[in-house]
Amino acid sequence: MKPMLEVEGVTGGYSRIQPVLHNLSFHVQPGEMVGLIGLNGAGKSTTIKHILGLMLPHQGEIRLKGQPLAASQEQYRKTFAYVPESPLLYEELTVREHLELTARAYGLERDVYEQRLDPLLKQFQMETLTDRLSSHLSKGMRQKVMILCAFLVQPELYIIDEPFLGLDPLSMRSLLELMVSVKQSGASILISSHILATIERYCDRFLVLHHGKLIASGGVDALRDAAGMPNGTALDDVFCELVTRS
Repeated sequence: MKPMLEVEGVTGGYSRIQPVLHNLSFHVQPGEMVGLIGLNGAGKSTTIKHILGLMLPHQGEIRLKGQPLAASQEQYRKTFAYVPESPLLYEELTVREHLELTARAYGLERDVYEQRLDPLLKQFQMETLTDRLSSHLSKGMRQKVMILCAFLVQPELYIIDEPFLGLDPLSMRSLLELMVSVKQSGASILISSHILATIERYCDRFLVLHHGKLIASGGVDALRDAAGMPNGTALDDVFCELVTRS
């Protein structure tokens, strides 16, 4: 099966003299959830910015469905939805206006939009807040709006960066259930999170970044083998062993 996302030999960052990423290669298959994990400053956010097309690699190439950004920027960007660590909303738009704007940007038909909207609002307890300005929302509610926008359009690839910050336990569960549902439908998910105990139960594979290099990858058992740790060891402990000895 052809990968949904391919990162091939990417070196990049803010400066060619001191790149953040070093010859980074990995892929994400359709119907697969992959965890991107690493310490602060490991290069996770820089990797995501390159995938989003906000930064261009110094070397290497990134492809979605086999096509690089240069082939068709519009088609490339419609392939994914992005949930950032810090919510990015228009202060003078309401929740409903954000959702409608997103639907239009992705070319969602009105009947499809309406069909998907109510279940999502109910799942995240946002039914009574659709007419509230984003400037009047708490951080957790603003994060919910970002999540709603991403799952409303049902892209082929979800890129999710630290989504649990600010979410209450019920909303965290709702998000995890949604990710499982879209994965089962064939969508791909690349998720970055420090809450390893949570994503350990949901991700198919993990990419361990350290100083901009991929130092280990695979399922939990493969990471345990790479760390020389026995079966049953939690991902948190395996991760700490991998990065402290690298």
